[in-house]
Amino acid sequence: MRLTAFVVAISGCLACLIAFGFSDPGAVLDPLTALLAVFALATNLLSARWNRSVELSGSLIAALIAGAFLGPAPAFTVVVVAEVAGWGIERLRPIALPLNVFGLGAPALVAGATLQTVAPSGPTKGAVFYLTFAALAFAALGLNVLIIGAVHSLHDGERPTWGARFLRELVPVWAVNVAVTVAIASVYATAGLSAAALILSGLLALTYQLRLVARAEERTREYASLSWGVLSGMLRNLDMRDRRTARHSAAVAMFARDIGRAVGLPEHECELAHTAGLLHDVGKFALSDRVMEPGVQLSETDWKGVRRHPELGATMLKDLGVYGPIAEIIRTHHERLDGRGYPAGLPGEEIPEIAKIVAVAEVYDTLTSDDTYRTKMSSFEALTELRRVAGSQLDERYVEALGQVLGGTGVEYRHAGGADFDRELDVERRISEAVAP
Repeated sequence: MRLTAFVVAISGCLACLIAFGFSDPGAVLDPLTALLAVFALATNLLSARWNRSVELSGSLIAALIAGAFLGPAPAFTVVVVAEVAGWGIERLRPIALPLNVFGLGAPALVAGATLQTVAPSGPTKGAVFYLTFAALAFAALGLNVLIIGAVHSLHDGERPTWGARFLRELVPVWAVNVAVTVAIASVYATAGLSAAALILSGLLALTYQLRLVARAEERTREYASLSWGVLSGMLRNLDMRDRRTARHSAAVAMFARDIGRAVGLPEHECELAHTAGLLHDVGKFALSDRVMEPGVQLSETDWKGVRRHPELGATMLKDLGVYGPIAEIIRTHHERLDGRGYPAGLPGEEIPEIAKIVAVAEVYDTLTSDDTYRTKMSSFEALTELRRVAGSQLDERYVEALGQVLGGTGVEYRHAGGADFDRELDVERRISEAVAP
């Protein structure tokens, strides 16, 4: 397959070279050709991205403009200069050079020849020219994707991913490229080379800034991925020591989010409650194995360690850097309204609202689950107990909100025996949200 892909790419390059040989080379040394070649190389090296789905094709934009004003030979020259230099500088894999020259050169040659026929001479261009130019630019982008995608898939042994969804995602990409291409052509036609150079320089500066943004986004993604990897790894390790940890964390997260929605919190605060529920026991990672063993009679020293787990968890999260609000929730989720909670004995007015929600969710799941260290209660019995301690230990508003949530659910939800840690964790979604603007 790889050999076939090479043969196709090299054959395409040879065909482009033959077409180049039959073209008029008179304008190859025109200053516009040099300017566009530099622009094409620079944008390729910067990998210009407007966002995750829209990318500027520097070589093709420059080649199309060269073809519009100078003809197919300069258009192909721009492609060859930019792609050969870029391939050498970036040290891309061997298939990249012939494939890119073929994939960009063929559309550029076709568009250049066609535009030369439509407007063979003179800098002044009318509406017919620009409409034709836009249509050809759009078609050139499609041909480029077709060639690159087909040969790339053949080389890597993959099936092309073309389809309705693929095309829907590409249409905005092509629209941006066509708009930029036509705009630059219009500036050159009306104001000359100096104005075009100024516009291209500004576009390069914007490209560089967007590259910095893309790089920062990628670093944020990597950091978020590492952070969640560390946290989920700690919870899985904790689950090996205490088999209820993962399920319990998933259940508390689920209940906390749904309580938040029931009382009308904004969605981002509901997600904050959900995340805090997942991580509320992460501080137990620092406790000794003896404390974590079921059925062990704990000493006063052991209990002091247990009561420190909210503070330990908050410290862990704070050190990771991006979990400040969650860290404070974790720190206070065992505080009580009457000030008799731990670790700081805070009164109710000093406890964050989401921490109060997590506290209700945790107590409820502890009372109703099979894997707890106490006698399992029914949902009705647990709600009765929560209402009994509402106003002293728990916030009555959130207890009643939980009752409202449970009223329309089945046994599987009310007892959360099937709560799934991986489903609630949903790492990919969290990483995407971490890098979202």
